[in-house]
Amino acid sequence: MSDHQLEERLAFMGMDDEARAALRSLEGFLAAELPNALDGLYVRIRETPETQRQFTSERQIGAAHAAQIRHWRLIATADYDHDYVQAVRLVGETHARIGLAPRWYIGGYALVAESLVRALLRRAWPAGFLQRRSGDGGQAADELAALIKAIMLDMDYAISVYLEAAERERKRAEIEAVAQQQALVRDSFGKALKRLAEGDFVYRLQAELPPEYEGLRSDFNTAVEALAGAFRTLTEVSQVIDSSSSEISAAADDLSRRTEQQAASLEETAATLDEITATVRQTAEGAKRLNTLVGDARAEAERGGVVVAKAVAAMEKITQSSDEVGQIISVIDEIAFQTNLLALNAGVEAARAGEAGRGFAVVASEVRGLALRSAEAAKEIKVLIGASAQQVQEGVALVGRTGEALQSIGGQVAEMNTLFGHVAASAQEQSVGLAQVNAAVNQMDQVTQQNAAMVEQSTAASHALAGEARRLGQAVARFRIEDPSRAVARRPIRATAAHS
Repeated sequence: MSDHQLEERLAFMGMDDEARAALRSLEGFLAAELPNALDGLYVRIRETPETQRQFTSERQIGAAHAAQIRHWRLIATADYDHDYVQAVRLVGETHARIGLAPRWYIGGYALVAESLVRALLRRAWPAGFLQRRSGDGGQAADELAALIKAIMLDMDYAISVYLEAAERERKRAEIEAVAQQQALVRDSFGKALKRLAEGDFVYRLQAELPPEYEGLRSDFNTAVEALAGAFRTLTEVSQVIDSSSSEISAAADDLSRRTEQQAASLEETAATLDEITATVRQTAEGAKRLNTLVGDARAEAERGGVVVAKAVAAMEKITQSSDEVGQIISVIDEIAFQTNLLALNAGVEAARAGEAGRGFAVVASEVRGLALRSAEAAKEIKVLIGASAQQVQEGVALVGRTGEALQSIGGQVAEMNTLFGHVAASAQEQSVGLAQVNAAVNQMDQVTQQNAAMVEQSTAASHALAGEARRLGQAVARFRIEDPSRAVARRPIRATAAHS
């Protein structure tokens, strides 16, 4: 209570200088009557269990009795100064500390006031109210009023201090309770957050928290459950990625090996096909030249039929021409033989090429057939030329037969011309076809090389993916996650607890 508040109360009660003077006049009276009044109070205190338990011994009661005497002497001085304020504050704080309810304090004041008022009235009117007495009745009234005001002021101030102390204690208790609650919440959440920081998603807040923190606890557990579910899914996904990336890496390695083998085989095939293409081109050119020579031979044979009459004169020339034809036939026979060999080689290479060389094998077979027929025709021509030479040597008598032979030769030469025309056309077609096949194979070789490079890149990427998948698995493995079946089993129990 401040000095201003005390002055306000004194002014409101009318505790002015006159009242204070009246109170001071009772100093001797109070010194004489107060011990009896306090004795009666402590008799009642001993008889009442609620008040008696505040004292542990008679010595303590005696000390309280002496303190009361000193306090009433201070009241009788009517000096409401710092000493008085401190004395009343000590009384109020002591009552608050020991837990003495105000009703017992008010009751004690009532008992003391009763004893003092009775004594004061007996002193003012010893013979009773109806008998005359000496003295001033107004003074007695002033003293009684001053005494009652002093008692009420002292009681008011002491109870106010008591209430202030009780309020401070209540606030202190509330602050302490809040601090304990906050410490509990801080410790609980600190432990939970530490476990969470260590990667433990199984731990849940199970401690009972103040009601205002229950929602926060439930939200925390729900958040941890959600994180656990997310990391559980992440673990499963990382395992799938690790398994899939390993399979992809193995498949990429196998594909890389096969692509390299295919590229090497295709490169060899392209080189061989280049050689075959060059050979067929040469064969086509030779067949074209041979076709021209056969055409010339046919023309010569036709002209020979016209000049049969001059055969005798031209016998030498015929002999020479026969020799030349024999040489040409030898060339034809040699070309047919080479063509046959080339066709055989082409068939072998086509067989090696497999499915890609099937069409070329058919063409090579046809070329071989034509070469065989050319060889047979060349052999027949050789026989005919030999016969012609023999007939020329026999003389003019055989000129007629020579003419017939020349006609036969002309027909055969015409047939050979036709055959060699076919051979030349086929060789030309083979040359064109092989050139196209060669271009396609070369293009396939380029594409295969590009595919091989892409496969190498894919293989490197798959190995990198597998490495990252392993890193992801190692990163996820440090977290402790509850088994999904147990998490599902716990979920209904937690939901029931939350609703309860």
